Amino acid sequence: MLKVNHIEAYYGRIQVLWDVSFTIEEGEIVALVGANGAGKSTTLHVISGLLPPRSGTIEFFGQHIETKAPQQIIAQGISYIPEGRRLFPDMTIQENLELGAYMRMAWGKRKNRIEKVYEVFPTLKARSKQLAKTLSGGEQQMLSIGRGIMTTPKLCMLDEASYGLSPLMAKNILTVMKNLRDEGMTLLLIEQNIKAVLEAADRAYVMENGRIALEGTSESVLKNEHVKTAYLGL
Repeated sequence: MLKVNHIEAYYGRIQVLWDVSFTIEEGEIVALVGANGAGKSTTLHVISGLLPPRSGTIEFFGQHIETKAPQQIIAQGISYIPEGRRLFPDMTIQENLELGAYMRMAWGKRKNRIEKVYEVFPTLKARSKQLAKTLSGGEQQMLSIGRGIMTTPKLCMLDEASYGLSPLMAKNILTVMKNLRDEGMTLLLIEQNIKAVLEAADRAYVMENGRIALEGTSESVLKNEHVKTAYLGL
């Protein structure tokens, strides 16, 4: 589905990604893990068109997207749900979801998509007229994810979906991710809770200092001695 080939990226004169390459197959959950500042979020910015790569290519179903604008990438079926929720606080749940369907391809299907989001997150349906700023942290994260899947993406990229949530709510969010995968969505997840995301994912890549340092099945990465020492405190 996705091929990231030898990507290098800069913020101004500062290089932040070096020769980053990885693949995602259709129907997978892939985890991208590493310490803060390793380059994980920057990688998602490059894939989604927010930060043009200095070199390298990105292919989505065989089509090059590394020079496309963010709205074109969304139209091709990639959704990016950024860290920090970034909701419209003075708009209702319903209005936030409708804004997730602003693309022409999704607008005509917005009512059906909203019902699908409410099916995934029943709590949101009961509060559809409530302002986003009045929701709890967990409810805001549900709304952020719901807005991100309003375009029915083929590939959904989530940056720290469980950040700041209680352990139970974080577990529930990862369960939702697995359910979305079972319904046909492919997911690329960045998570600070490395153990939990590796248990939910099929494969994983470990980033260190802007480079891919390790890759493999989630099980093999979870058992890797460097990962256990550096990230799991074992």
